[in-house]
Amino acid sequence: MGSSNKLDRGIGKNSTMRYAIRNYDLYIMLIPAILYFLIFHYLPMYGVQLAFKDFVATKGIWGSPWVGFKHFERFFNGYNFGRLMANTLGISLYSLAVGFPIPIILAIMMNELRNGVIKNTVQTITYAPHFLSTVVVAGMIISFLSPSNGIVNKLIVALGGQPIYFMIEPAWFKTIYVLSDVWQHMGWNSIIYMAALAGIDPELHEAAIVDGASRMKRIWHIDLPGIMPTVVILLILNVGSIMNVGFEKVFLLQNNLNMPASDVISTYVYRMGILGAQYSFSTAVGLFNSVINFILLIIVNTISRRVNDVSLW
Repeated sequence: MGSSNKLDRGIGKNSTMRYAIRNYDLYIMLIPAILYFLIFHYLPMYGVQLAFKDFVATKGIWGSPWVGFKHFERFFNGYNFGRLMANTLGISLYSLAVGFPIPIILAIMMNELRNGVIKNTVQTITYAPHFLSTVVVAGMIISFLSPSNGIVNKLIVALGGQPIYFMIEPAWFKTIYVLSDVWQHMGWNSIIYMAALAGIDPELHEAAIVDGASRMKRIWHIDLPGIMPTVVILLILNVGSIMNVGFEKVFLLQNNLNMPASDVISTYVYRMGILGAQYSFSTAVGLFNSVINFILLIIVNTISRRVNDVSLW
């Protein structure tokens, strides 16, 4: 038995080697991607140790004194901790609740369109905002919501209301952020669902039509179950990055008056690390954020694997 197992392993190694040699050009194409992840994702992890040290530039990372969890304790006990967590989770959960189902609905609606011209027009209109830069989108939001000459307030005044100072009222910030994000990315995010819908066997719909199923019933019993594995995978990925509220857009829309609702972990790290030069403390806050995301990803992936056998690994 031992000799046969060794023989099988030897045969397996030889066949794998022959396959690699025969397809060497494919492996060469992987080199840029591997180098990218090594240089920009793995090598920078060397600096994570700053979170456990009091960084002194003259001593370098290795020479700086070790302080353990001092910076984490400072963050957890700080008066900003509750506000930062509430704002970060509030915006993320709001975005997940509103922004996640809308691309699915849009994809199903476009899949039901039979007129090619109308379908292409809708796709172009909904995809286009994705290619706008964050700076342009933030400028459009500020311009449209201006209390003096913004189109939204012009409409409110025309209907007999009073101008609303959207950008300086904290209560409006999360809604402005989430709805503008949905507008910008719903078309692009629907592409993957459109691809999943295209992979559904047309014979299932034909059989359902013969049985007298309405369009809504076919959507509910054929389309939705057909794209459900894709939906679950994307939901896992979204939950796994729930603490990563986009820095650029929040920072561009942020001001001193809406700070109580707009200050999130990413903007706090920027202020502490870049503006305040508190490199160790900001590294600790960023590491805490990443660890929470990692834990959430593992938990959601495990639950999904046990419930419906769909998971990332």
